[in-house]
Amino acid sequence: MSDGREPSGMQYSNPVLPGMHPDPTIARAGEDFYLAISSFEYFPGVPLFHSTDLVSWERVGHCLTRDSQLDLRGREASDGIYAPTLRHHDGTFYMVTTDVGGDNGGHFIVTADDPAGEWSDPLYVDAGGIDPDLFFDDDGTAYFQYTDGESLPEYRVRQAEIDLDTGELGDVRQLWRGIEGGFAEAPHIYERDGTYYLITAEGGTHTDHMVTVGRSDDPTGPFEPHPDNPVLSHRGRPMHPLSAMGHADMVQAPDGSWWMVFLGIRQYGPNPGVHHLGRETFLAPVTWEDGWPIVNDGEPIDPEMTVESLPGDSPGGLSSPARPFETTFDGELDDSWQFRRNPDPATYSLSDDGLSLVGKTDSLDELDATFVGRPQSHFDCRAEIDLGFDPDDGEEAGLALVMNESHHYEIGVGREGGETVARVRLRIGEVADEVAAVPVGGEDHRLVVDATTEEYTFRYADGDGEPTELATAATRYLSTEVAGGFTGVYIGPYALGAGTETATPAQVQRFVYEPAE
Repeated sequence: MSDGREPSGMQYSNPVLPGMHPDPTIARAGEDFYLAISSFEYFPGVPLFHSTDLVSWERVGHCLTRDSQLDLRGREASDGIYAPTLRHHDGTFYMVTTDVGGDNGGHFIVTADDPAGEWSDPLYVDAGGIDPDLFFDDDGTAYFQYTDGESLPEYRVRQAEIDLDTGELGDVRQLWRGIEGGFAEAPHIYERDGTYYLITAEGGTHTDHMVTVGRSDDPTGPFEPHPDNPVLSHRGRPMHPLSAMGHADMVQAPDGSWWMVFLGIRQYGPNPGVHHLGRETFLAPVTWEDGWPIVNDGEPIDPEMTVESLPGDSPGGLSSPARPFETTFDGELDDSWQFRRNPDPATYSLSDDGLSLVGKTDSLDELDATFVGRPQSHFDCRAEIDLGFDPDDGEEAGLALVMNESHHYEIGVGREGGETVARVRLRIGEVADEVAAVPVGGEDHRLVVDATTEEYTFRYADGDGEPTELATAATRYLSTEVAGGFTGVYIGPYALGAGTETATPAQVQRFVYEPAE
């Protein structure tokens, strides 16, 4: 029973980066923390965030912004950039990751003096598998850890010394096979007081996900497993609002405290639940007992956390995706926007009048459809666009919710047979249906999506009038459990043609995203 007193200490909310922010990795430079995440088929690749308190994060750019660094054209959904590791050593930032599914894919490293600036072209590393890691020992040796195996259940953590000038590896050794003998991935090595620690993810990346730890007197092992492994997991807690905790990275703050960032999901609905916001980034404190890390005092991770203090002078605040967002574009796209694969310059342009889109496919089912979006970061929210568009026959533009090419919803304005209509279309796997269509006039359109945990409501207004409801659709059909893959729902404008580039550009004059939570 509560005694009515407020909890002492400092409070923050989990996830600290809501919406699709998976596989977090963190590095510290002085008083500053930098965090990077997986981006899969989205471009630019590897979004990058900055914080001084580990709770309030600001996006500062991407590590992979040029076609010479990353070519995602033709990739299937959930291929592309997997599980980066971000490190800072001797004044240089290193980001190592895996490009999955491409002809020239595999592990590679990019570097930068300023993480918010330009990053180098890739230095490729000849090794199989996924989830690479870099560890710099005090004697100057650099170690490369990664996960590899004949099949995912047989994945093991492997290690070799690496020459960071050439990318060449020394002799490869097996480092860790996992406490359950399989699914060992996402390795990271740390040194503390002369002892080396290896953390890995195991159990797959869904509800059996967990974080395990080993320690050794040498970075090459052998690693003794933590007596209380896993040190973090919500497996076996089907009624907890947070699930799939795993894929972690640790950092020591300037005040000496230790922290862990990791992914998790927020499911809803009957057990087993579903989630459509993707895998999100969570934060928990780490303490040390008998030379072992203890995550959150061994307790489950909650949506509202209380800690003794946070690093830095800031008391914490809203992360960048948690804030309301409005733009009239004004000649630029800010760093929160991403394309599905490398954009075709012929289909996107910016001016002081807004974002101009040219459609070249007849549906969003195509890999190179014209679409630019931001992660949906809240269950309850509103997204809307003001669209200037007088389409010719076969042309359409509007606002879309995209999980992948076979699972997406859109509300748009198009013209068929000489009539302009506002329509709502749903694609759920093999089934596509136009669930609403009403005649509209003029060139000024407002398209609105109101979201709750379990439902999207689509509304249309002529100009800046009051939006009228056209249709509703269940969120669950855009969930990972239905659609598959590793991403979450993105929201943003799109344009379609009749299989060729449209003659009439769609002018997106304004975009608004408003959390209702």
